[in-house]
Amino acid sequence: MAQPQLKVVGSAETARLSQKTLIQIDGVTKTYRTRDGEVPSLRPITFDVRDGEFLVVVGPSGCGKSTLLKLVAGLLPVSEGAITIEGTTVTEPHDDVGIVFQSPVLLAWRTVLRNIMMPVEVRGLPRDKYLERARALIRMTGLEGFENKYPWQLSGGMQQRASLCRALVHDPKILLMDEPFGALDAMTREKMNVELQRIQHETGKTVLLITHSIPEAVFLADRVMVMSERPGAIAATYEVPLPRPRSLDVMGHPVFIELTQRIRAHFNAQGHLD
Repeated sequence: MAQPQLKVVGSAETARLSQKTLIQIDGVTKTYRTRDGEVPSLRPITFDVRDGEFLVVVGPSGCGKSTLLKLVAGLLPVSEGAITIEGTTVTEPHDDVGIVFQSPVLLAWRTVLRNIMMPVEVRGLPRDKYLERARALIRMTGLEGFENKYPWQLSGGMQQRASLCRALVHDPKILLMDEPFGALDAMTREKMNVELQRIQHETGKTVLLITHSIPEAVFLADRVMVMSERPGAIAATYEVPLPRPRSLDVMGHPVFIELTQRIRAHFNAQGHLD
């Protein structure tokens, strides 16, 4: 069945299509084997993500969004189909990927700077070179002055900023984010969305983000991909034809309102989002 599309205003789709494909997901399925038998998580999914694109996936709980992210990261094997990054099949964790989870997962006994530097240590990268990058990321995310603080001394938003720095410190091309701001209060979450948009624009990273929040998805994305209930499949994909940079005021724009309503209609038909 053809996927419905919102009419694109201007050159948003043209600009995206001019970028090279970075990630390809081709007929990917995932089935978990349990004592009670096989449990399908994802039906065949096919889509691509272009270099520098911000793609947001939204769907109901249990539809396989997080599973999809782990498959792209190489943390789980696919059951069928293939995932490639720059033409190389993903069969294990990929060096060109950084991951941010819903929980910051910072080590309590390490300072902010030492938490951020963990991927450098694990990968055996030159410390001096990447220490300079870590300090630049700390400045970019507004954590300057907190380098020697411990996670318990930071607010939730600051902890998530540190987690974002850690994901970016080894300079990956791809940033995977699984509900990164879901545990934050509404005002902090909005601030983090604005901050993430700015960081993605400044670094040019390709971002694949999972969320339950439809407004968050439309605010951040170049494209929003809507998933159906488990076993998850792609129900629709929408271009977001809103100019960047976007302030929170864009949420009152007619295109923003129309798009959030169209996406919400998918879940009204299914009965729920969360």
